Amino acid sequence: MDYVKLNNGVEMPQLGYGVYQVAPDEAERCVLDAISVGYRSIDTAQAYANEEGVGNAIEKCGVAREELFITTKVWITNAGYEKAKTSIEESLKKLKTDYIDLMLIHQPFNDYYGSYRAMEEAYKAGKIRAIGVSNFYPDRFIDIANFCEVVPAVNQVETHIFQQQKTAKEVMKKYGTQIESWGPFAEGKNDYFNNPVLKEIGAKYGKSTAQTALRFLLQSGVVVIPKSTHKERMEENFNVFDFTITEEEMKQIESLDTNQSLFFSHYDPDTVEWFMDILK
Repeated sequence: MDYVKLNNGVEMPQLGYGVYQVAPDEAERCVLDAISVGYRSIDTAQAYANEEGVGNAIEKCGVAREELFITTKVWITNAGYEKAKTSIEESLKKLKTDYIDLMLIHQPFNDYYGSYRAMEEAYKAGKIRAIGVSNFYPDRFIDIANFCEVVPAVNQVETHIFQQQKTAKEVMKKYGTQIESWGPFAEGKNDYFNNPVLKEIGAKYGKSTAQTALRFLLQSGVVVIPKSTHKERMEENFNVFDFTITEEEMKQIESLDTNQSLFFSHYDPDTVEWFMDILK
């Protein structure tokens, strides 16, 4: 396993397991499977409604807590200092842990400054080892990075071969913030798993398109958290440290970048209205 060192010195596995869209009653089994495969970083969120399943797995897995790296996120309905403070305590209880390794603000909406102050307080109290944000585009990221006490350690954003976040990465680099990918497989959009460039490069190393795509992101300095409910796929996604893509092959994959989201844009009024409807 490779690790990245965050801007506060905390080490984070570069490859983790994500539980987005994993049903609450499946989360415990899936996380136990992932840990048995070798994953030590688990990414959940209040909005996923499966923190308790993750907590059960943490309790039952037999791996020492200090060997695990647990991430969760404050949802927009828990935004603001008081609500976020309460939600942090709730996440700790659901995850059955005394501390969270990384806590992020899930979306840049509602009173996220209040949420961040609550996270900074919990960070200083030792309840959280590192704090950061998610889905913060460069403009909002620069804003919060300049008006907070603790510069975000991580910004988790949509990152895959078709949206490589080149500009966002440069902005984060300036602030010492680690980029982390959600949706490293773009949920299969653009016929992802049949991409001819990935297939050709992967065939050279006896690897699948998924493994090739993950390897590209890892070599690009991105933290990745692929999700699967199938243990054999978890194993495949984990088996990406025994080959290296050449510089020329990296350039080939870099050329696939469209610099466009395949999901949504926070600059789109309809998307923002959708998020606002959650608060009603």
